[in-house]
Amino acid sequence: MNNVIVHPFEPVYNNNSKVLLLGSIASTKSREIGFPYSSPKNRFWPVMETLFDEKITDYREFLLNHHIALWDVIKRCEITGSSDASIKNVEINEVWEIIQNSNIKFVFTNGKKAYELYQKHVFPKTNIKAVSLSSTSPANATKRLADLVEDYKVILKYL
Repeated sequence: MNNVIVHPFEPVYNNNSKVLLLGSIASTKSREIGFPYSSPKNRFWPVMETLFDEKITDYREFLLNHHIALWDVIKRCEITGSSDASIKNVEINEVWEIIQNSNIKFVFTNGKKAYELYQKHVFPKTNIKAVSLSSTSPANATKRLADLVEDYKVILKYL
């Protein structure tokens, strides 16, 4: 059975943000913990720690220090558990407002669903094409941590 979920987090960004990383919507576990990708099974933060060779103790501070903005494309949707495949009746976050109020010139998505929704609903308002990166979700079991790190290396040249 699908539940209606309203996105619980504010975007993380400031005037110095150069790169925007977008997911679809926070997982059940991340919503419980209170910050994007905070589920221990999601590999987003281990990827970031490896890329930047840094132990992350404060997610928000880390992102802002490295000029990375972070949010999700979906404001509200129906979803079963944390499965992107079950998402329907989507309402979009005002992602374009972040881009207008920062130095963001490059957008990357964490997974295919975020990419599809961005291209359909947000790209027409920003004119910045997104690059789809592999999902760091545990559901993407075919990718090892090393593979994900390799995929995400592309963001480094834009920071």
